Amino acid sequence: MYKVVSSSPTFGKYSNKPVTYLEKEHCTVTILEPGVADDEEKFAEELYDCDVLIVGVEKVTGKVLEGAKNLKVIAKHGAGVDNIDLLAAKERNIPVAFAPGANRHAVADLALGLMLSLARNIPSTHQKVSNGEWPRVVGTELFGKTLGVIGTGKIGKEVIRRAKGFSMNILALDPFPDSELMTSGVQYVSKETLISCSDFITIHTDLNEGSRNLFDQNAFQNMKKTSYLINTARGGIVDEEALYEALKVGEIAGAALDVFLREPAGTSHLLTLGNFIATPHMAGYTAEALEEVGLITARNIVNVLKGKRAEYEWMVRV
Repeated sequence: MYKVVSSSPTFGKYSNKPVTYLEKEHCTVTILEPGVADDEEKFAEELYDCDVLIVGVEKVTGKVLEGAKNLKVIAKHGAGVDNIDLLAAKERNIPVAFAPGANRHAVADLALGLMLSLARNIPSTHQKVSNGEWPRVVGTELFGKTLGVIGTGKIGKEVIRRAKGFSMNILALDPFPDSELMTSGVQYVSKETLISCSDFITIHTDLNEGSRNLFDQNAFQNMKKTSYLINTARGGIVDEEALYEALKVGEIAGAALDVFLREPAGTSHLLTLGNFIATPHMAGYTAEALEEVGLITARNIVNVLKGKRAEYEWMVRV
């Protein structure tokens, strides 16, 4: 039997199919108690004799991996692997598997929902009506506006597909332009052009040294005063202090973040602003998406245990 330890609080919680799949493949699955993965020493102890680690957004450091002598694979229950020390895993010959695109519909839906919420002031208006007010609220339309999409992978493509239903003009930024999107009318442009010309900007790229603080003071100063920013990707891509100042003085019209540099975000100054919307890192959390990402995670694990490559394995270049 293979010992599988999961620090992801959502693996197997909303659908038992991934757990059942692993059990049929001679695996025992242990879900760690909340908070264990926040303590490096306790986390490392749990991995001492396990064969597989399933991880969500918890930090997997070199120290955590030091004593995991039997570990055969780290399986990310999701797409982004910036919380895993990839070099430490490579040094120990531990493959890192991930599950890209499984939550693409869920994330794209929320991104469009946040755009509409910003454009029509839905959260703040709801609060006013709940307080007994009946305000005349003038918003803006998505129809015919220009949408800037940063990252045109699986999620970005789904956002574009939905945005076309609003007859939006699409500008895109990606180091690897998609020829199919280009033939459908999507224009790949420079960062400067996208920032200055978009009415709405939505972020769908991973966090790396090139994207860290991609939206800083300079970026906000070059955006339209009527524009809106949505980030459902990763905290750290947006400089939150710069965003706060930009929203406070009206450099941009509004912003919505599902992800923050530090989570929970309860102490963020952004939460005091009326032109800001926060959601609790929930973009990928639908019943359908969680089942799919769980099944991809399980298949990745079984492939590695059988001596094959994972369906999706992260390549570490040094």
